[in-house]
Amino acid sequence: MDPVINAGAVLYGLLLVVGTFVRTPVTEALRIDALFIPQAGDSSRPLNLLLGLLIAGYGAWSLWRA
Repeated sequence: MDPVINAGAVLYGLLLVVGTFVRTPVTEALRIDALFIPQAGDSSRPLNLLLGLLIAGYGAWSLWRA
């Protein structure tokens, strides 16, 4: 079960990175900055890039270590 969760983390992280640059209904719904920042807009969009890289990196590292 752990590899499935870690693969999902990699996928979600990659979607966050894509959501930094591409605006689609799916990527807009997955944005992390919109959850924590009340007035989320274009200025808070780079936060998704940082968090996406961290989440995808941790998921990939966990898959590699397993």
